[in-house]
Amino acid sequence: MLFVTPITACTEIYDAGSTGPRGLLPVDARNPVVIFNDSQYDNWQGEYAVLLAAAGSLTLDGIVVVTGSNANNIDDNLAERRNLVAAARKSGMRNIPDPIKSVGPQLVRPANGDIDATVGNNSDGAFFIVNESSRLSLPYRPLALVMGSRLTDVADAYLIDRTVVDRVVVVSELGSLTASGAAMSSPNGEMDPWADLIVTSRFRFVQVSAYYDQTTDVPPSRVLPNNAFGTWIASRRSQIWNLPQAADQVGVAAVALSSFVVAVEKVSASGSVPAGATVGPALTDDPNGPLWLVRQIAPQVAINRFWEILLDSRTYAP
Repeated sequence: MLFVTPITACTEIYDAGSTGPRGLLPVDARNPVVIFNDSQYDNWQGEYAVLLAAAGSLTLDGIVVVTGSNANNIDDNLAERRNLVAAARKSGMRNIPDPIKSVGPQLVRPANGDIDATVGNNSDGAFFIVNESSRLSLPYRPLALVMGSRLTDVADAYLIDRTVVDRVVVVSELGSLTASGAAMSSPNGEMDPWADLIVTSRFRFVQVSAYYDQTTDVPPSRVLPNNAFGTWIASRRSQIWNLPQAADQVGVAAVALSSFVVAVEKVSASGSVPAGATVGPALTDDPNGPLWLVRQIAPQVAINRFWEILLDSRTYAP
């Protein structure tokens, strides 16, 4: 079943008194958010997250830095995120947490194929998920884990505490669309297929497989703020990959901007993940499925909001 919402103006209207989700997803801008990524250099995920947090449009509870196939030096990855946070804070931006690092290898499928027999990493990111979800989650407002990398830490959190699935929703920029659903493949899905299976089998999971040309976010013609954050944005223009599937910021926008997500369908995970697999389970159309697949987005909604906050003097506290 496909759910479609009309595209509206970029300004979001908030109903603080309602406890039900806003928009087509089970989470929205009122849910506390933790972002995960393996690298800063190829996408705008971090910039979107800190801008929305500084504007009060998102509660950014954590920034977790991991490793990935294209970014396997955790110290370099952490330094990139720390530089982003430093530039934001120097400019007066608020509500931005310190990044933390998390190291753990890809999870291995047990010989018997039993999820609960998987040997976990006990990673810092997994414990952060368990602890922060216990601290912040409400029955009607779980912690949103916005993933721009492999799902290893999420699956690892389940292996530490089975009840974590009741306290979080996973929103992942991952994979590619198919005629009957989506594949848990590149980007991000290929890096830990067994973790993909654990997450889709146990968690509330949203896969965002709709992308856009992220080189249009910050065109050279636009004038940037005259502060450290504006300088940071300028330095990042040349680093952004000219590859739509690298646009990890779609996960942040999907949570924070209800009109960004245009079309969603319910899906189920199907198929096994054998040892040595290079993709996770297939996501197949299912009107009664437990998972959500974002098939269509409105990129201009996110881009317009990005520039509204970026150029608003109130973003930068005196």
